[in-house]
Amino acid sequence: MVNSKIQAGEENLLHVYNRFPIALDHGEGMYVYDTDGKEYLDFAAGFAVTGLGYNHKEFNETLKEQIDKIYHISNLYYHENCGDAARALNQASGMDRVFFTNSGSEANEGALKSARRYAYTKQTGRYEFIAMENSFHGRSFGSVSVTGHDSYREPFEPVVPGVHFAKFNDLESVKALVNDKTCAIILEPLQGEGGINLATQEFMEGIRQICDENDVLMICDEIQCGMGRTGTMFAWQGFGVKPDIITMAKAIGNGIPVGAFAMTKKVAEYSLKPGDHGATYGGNPLACTAVKKVLEIFEKERILDHINKVSPYLTKRMDELVAKWDCIVQRKGKGLMQGLQFSIPVSEINKKTVEEGLLLIQAEGNVIRFVPPLILEEKHIDEMIEKLERVLTDSD
Repeated sequence: MVNSKIQAGEENLLHVYNRFPIALDHGEGMYVYDTDGKEYLDFAAGFAVTGLGYNHKEFNETLKEQIDKIYHISNLYYHENCGDAARALNQASGMDRVFFTNSGSEANEGALKSARRYAYTKQTGRYEFIAMENSFHGRSFGSVSVTGHDSYREPFEPVVPGVHFAKFNDLESVKALVNDKTCAIILEPLQGEGGINLATQEFMEGIRQICDENDVLMICDEIQCGMGRTGTMFAWQGFGVKPDIITMAKAIGNGIPVGAFAMTKKVAEYSLKPGDHGATYGGNPLACTAVKKVLEIFEKERILDHINKVSPYLTKRMDELVAKWDCIVQRKGKGLMQGLQFSIPVSEINKKTVEEGLLLIQAEGNVIRFVPPLILEEKHIDEMIEKLERVLTDSD
């Protein structure tokens, strides 16, 4: 049965993903199950998306109720849940104005346009961006243009001009690129795809100072590292360094396709005006219901407290792996967004963990990424370690 389903997919879908040879059917909590009923412990969470885990009853019921009411209207009209979701998301992110999109790439597109519009309105003549090496911001033309991997950009060149890349956590390399054409600096406080690289306090504070001194906007891409993953609702809050614009997606909808970019009132005053930007499906009633309910559940179930309680145990167990296995170079990251860097190819390890019933994902720099649902318990960490060690033993 599984093979026929996989074959149908391969024959009819454009081959742009290197999929694992399993066909998943349903999920429950920390686990997903394939069409043969095999169980997989999920430490990937659909690329850090399903923060509340699978089949969360209250979340599901809320969405079902909304589907029976209305799930799409034109953005020419208001919907109560859209306003409620915007208010809750602004409160959580520390921003003042939010625009809902369908994805993270779209959120970054909107953030880049917002920065350009800010400069246009203020007549500064600024239009260039500074981004970081090893960054990842999406695959649309604007977002891929500020993604710091040649392999993502080269097949589609010429991409959007006026983008310069600095070294992550190297403040001097950023300063060297700032000029009278720079309108914004975009970075991930914790790089995901780029190898689980955490910004330093000095770097975040330095970027903020550069932006303040030059009327340049600071954009934080929190699409993967936001929504509690690092122990604060958004990663910038852990540094105490507030950006001008923030982008988010993934876990804000727990699997319902939704993203957002948000900005301070100061930026909004000079930024996008009616007609400058839009999204037919962005901010639809179903997506906004998901965002609103996710934020309610975060508060009701004290998700942040749980993350800060369980993440030190994950750190401890992963540090034990580093000490025990010569093939593991180091642990990287923070909270429930961590990685192990290996001295041996991780692609084969990743394949074997799937066979072992453990889902993980790779990142740049020979890193395996650990971004589990935020509801995990210590027993799940122990189970993950046990499965991973079996794979490493077989690979020795």
